[in-house]
Amino acid sequence: MATKAEQMASPYMSCHGSPVLKKNIYDNDFVCPECNFHHKMEPRDYYERIFFGKNNYTKINHGIPYEDVLGWEDTKKYTDRLKQAKKLSGLECGILSVEGKIKNIEVVMSCQSWSFIAGSISMPESESVLAAVQRAIEKKVPYIFIAKSSGMRMMTNNLSLIQMSRMTMAINELKRNNLPFISIITNPTTGGTSASIVPIADIIVSEKNAVYGFAGKKIVQNSSSEPLPEDFQSSEWAQKNGQIDKIVDRKELKDTIYNLLSILLKRDSNLNSLKNDDVSEINIKIEKAS
Repeated sequence: MATKAEQMASPYMSCHGSPVLKKNIYDNDFVCPECNFHHKMEPRDYYERIFFGKNNYTKINHGIPYEDVLGWEDTKKYTDRLKQAKKLSGLECGILSVEGKIKNIEVVMSCQSWSFIAGSISMPESESVLAAVQRAIEKKVPYIFIAKSSGMRMMTNNLSLIQMSRMTMAINELKRNNLPFISIITNPTTGGTSASIVPIADIIVSEKNAVYGFAGKKIVQNSSSEPLPEDFQSSEWAQKNGQIDKIVDRKELKDTIYNLLSILLKRDSNLNSLKNDDVSEINIKIEKAS
């Protein structure tokens, strides 16, 4: 068996049970060109490849509270985990918030990083969201949240759980200002993230192949006497059960979000990729964003 170092150095990665050239996946915005599986993508890649282009967005700065108030240590110190996460992701915390333009529409956007302790949320991540929402309110522009998360960060215990309420209150303030809020679900979106900021969006869009749920499938199955559906917690299952409004390929994200915002903001635009039946399907209320 190859060592971890050898696996990292390999030009191939595993997808649909077969080796695929990493370059072919990376060049296709981290989507497998053979099976269309959407692999995880980091915040800067979303901003530069999908929405804004390189150097066409501005980072929103925010405070970084001291986190290790509990002196947490399991198999390693929490402070060491943070150092490793910052090195892997190149970020100060697990969410990068920015402002930019999707075509001609100004937006504020936050995106979670899976490389930062599995996209978990604690105090700094919540601060990023609050700073982003505040900027959106100040500029009177829509806010978009790209989710990819294992949930709240248990190394900070109740301090992480409190952030669910803080983010929810921030979004409530956004809605009081009648500003659109769109969530984008990517694979996976679970735990406290799926139970706080994501489901209170005006419109919820998902990439294909995304897992969306709260507790893990095995945990849910152990608490149920009935067998779960084969597609349980898939984005398709969530859409059938009214939890997601629209599922799109990653390459369609920019046009989809632009068209939705054009409707919500009552902008004149050529809605060439959003058909009338799509608008009816997601039941958009044009009068208000919330």
